[in-house]
Amino acid sequence: MSRFSAIDNFWIKLATAKSSVLLLDYDGTLAPFCVERDQAFPYSGIRELLEKIRAATDTRLVIVSGRAIDDLLPLLAIDPPPEIWGCHGWECLGPDGSKFPVELPPQARRGLDLAAPWLEAEGLTSRMEVKPASLALHWRGLDPLERQRLSSKVADGWLQFAAEYGLELHPFDGGMELRCPGRDKGSVVTRILDEAGPGGTVAFLGDDLTDEDGFKAIAGRGLGVLVRHEYRATEATGHLVPPQELIDFLQKWLELTQKAVD
Repeated sequence: MSRFSAIDNFWIKLATAKSSVLLLDYDGTLAPFCVERDQAFPYSGIRELLEKIRAATDTRLVIVSGRAIDDLLPLLAIDPPPEIWGCHGWECLGPDGSKFPVELPPQARRGLDLAAPWLEAEGLTSRMEVKPASLALHWRGLDPLERQRLSSKVADGWLQFAAEYGLELHPFDGGMELRCPGRDKGSVVTRILDEAGPGGTVAFLGDDLTDEDGFKAIAGRGLGVLVRHEYRATEATGHLVPPQELIDFLQKWLELTQKAVD
C-alpha cells in the first residue's frame, strides 16, 4: 500500500465534511529540529498557509506540542495565535485568547522541583528545560557516545524521583523528559475528537515518539500522519516527508475546505 493511500482516502471525506479539525505538532513537524531551540522557526511557507487556513476556512486549527505555550508563541508568530495545547496537554490557550493555568498534583510538583537542582548539580543546566508540567534534558548536537552516556546517567538519576513522586520518564527525539502522568497528546486528541463528534473530519500530524499517543487516539476516528524524513514504525497511517510534502498537504487542505466566495 502506498504511503499516500490513507491520505488520498481522507481527502475524499474532507471534501464533503460538515466540520474539520487539523491538529499539528510543532517541533519536527511544522519546524525542523534545531540545537538552539529558540531558533526552531517553521519551514518557509508554513506560517502563511496556517494563517490562510484560519482566515479562509472553518477548520478548527490546533497546535499540540510538548513545549510550553509561552516558548512556542514567538516561534509560531501567528497573531492572534490559534488554539494551542502545550506541555503535552497540561496547558491550553483557547482560540479566544483564554489561558488555563497548570494545576499539577502537589507530589508531582515537588518531584519536579527537586529534579531540577539535581541536573544543575550534575553540570547540566545548559541542557535543561524547565516546563510547567515537566523537566526536559536535551542532547541534540552531541556525538552518539556522549548521548548514550548522558542518557544512562540522567535516567538512573531521575528514576528515584519518578518512583518517589509518581512521575514518568519519556524519551523523545533529542532528549529525555521527566513528566507528570495523566495527560499526553493522546488525551488532547481524544478530547478534540469527542468535541468534533461523528460529523467531524479530523487529522493529526506529528513526528516524534511522543506523538504516538495521538496517533493511537485517532486510529479509526480520523487520519494520523507521520511527518518525518525517514520512515519508522508508527501507529500513523500516512507519511509525509517535510517540508515540501507537508506544504502540499496544507495547500490541499486549504483548497478543499475554503469557504465559497459570494
